[in-house]
Amino acid sequence: MKLSQSLLILGVVVVGVGGLLFWAYSAASAPLPQGFPPPTAEGEIELKQYPPYRAATVQVAGDLANASSRGFSPLFRHISSNDISMTAPVETRYPAATLEEGGAAQGEATVSFLYRSLDIVPQEVAEEVQVEDMPPMTVVSIGVRGGYDYDIYTRSIERLQAWLLAHPDYRVVGQPRRFFYDGPYIPDPLKRSDIQIPVERR
Repeated sequence: MKLSQSLLILGVVVVGVGGLLFWAYSAASAPLPQGFPPPTAEGEIELKQYPPYRAATVQVAGDLANASSRGFSPLFRHISSNDISMTAPVETRYPAATLEEGGAAQGEATVSFLYRSLDIVPQEVAEEVQVEDMPPMTVVSIGVRGGYDYDIYTRSIERLQAWLLAHPDYRVVGQPRRFFYDGPYIPDPLKRSDIQIPVERR
């Protein structure tokens, strides 16, 4: 086989794999709730405004590294039984202790599926699921691309803490959280998340 033919075949394969990854990335990324800003760009820190939203939430205690995966099943049953469409992101709120020096590996977290709009009202709510309306908020957010490991969360919190030290006109007013934008079929290098701390101007 000629060199030119080999390079052509290789190019087709590379483009094909790239196209497949792009298709998987697009297909598995559910729409955002109404009025939500897009994910923060990788490595950037920014202030973001969020509108009020409705969420189905479960409480998870124990190893914080596994909180989001442990909360997924009961929430998926909730939206399936109520014929509610999946949105992104999935939200995990971590205890305030994860903001302290040294962080925290154990504790209570909340995991939430966010409804597309405030107009959605579920007909059936299991005992372990709570439906709550969240108020509008301002957050300082850092964008992350890569796997959903817990150590990425802790390192990102350190960067946000450094931002807060450099911006003393803002103070923390709520639990830190992580927004997981992509599903399990997205390759780790393409997965997006935001790590955020609710703040207000002093």
